[in-house]
Amino acid sequence: MPVWAWIVIGVGVVIVIALALFGADRQRSRRLEEKFGPEYGRSVRERGDRRAAESELREREQVRERLEIRPLSDRQRERYGREWEGTQSAFVDNPSAALADADRLVAEVMRERGYPVDDFEQQAAVVSVDHPEVVANYREGHAIYLRSEGGDASTEDLRQALQHYRALFDDLLESPAEAPLTREPMDEVQTSDSRRSQTRR
Repeated sequence: MPVWAWIVIGVGVVIVIALALFGADRQRSRRLEEKFGPEYGRSVRERGDRRAAESELREREQVRERLEIRPLSDRQRERYGREWEGTQSAFVDNPSAALADADRLVAEVMRERGYPVDDFEQQAAVVSVDHPEVVANYREGHAIYLRSEGGDASTEDLRQALQHYRALFDDLLESPAEAPLTREPMDEVQTSDSRRSQTRR
């Protein structure tokens, strides 16, 4: 076989390998994008590099795989549900204290289920593997909570933060076969708050 034929074959093999690698890379990217949803886009924007972001997301998956995440019992879900109702009711009279309690309650449920809770960023990163659609809510709620500790958050900010916490709280409590907890009480909180303001006027 002439030398040029071997060269053509060699080039063809290289092209096939390159296409296979590219296809595998795209498949990995597609899997991560589908799994993490908006969290994928956030990671890419934050890192400024798709490969670096995808590497971090895979690391999150590896950390999550080493954890033993436990479901809550029916009794635990009922107890935490009652505690959350109490937190929402307390919001009308003391929004800051209620938000602090919501932050504590979400962390407590995470600890009960087996998630790490020592560092917020680690919490959010690991939780994003199982709850990618609501982890952004958790970050936003926590950011407002930190601002509120410095007195830099309005009552409306605090109400929004409580709703953000509620999104993750619902996901953490419910099992796949369960319907999400009703979110109607937050509307009641807002209505009650408005009535209280009108009465004071």
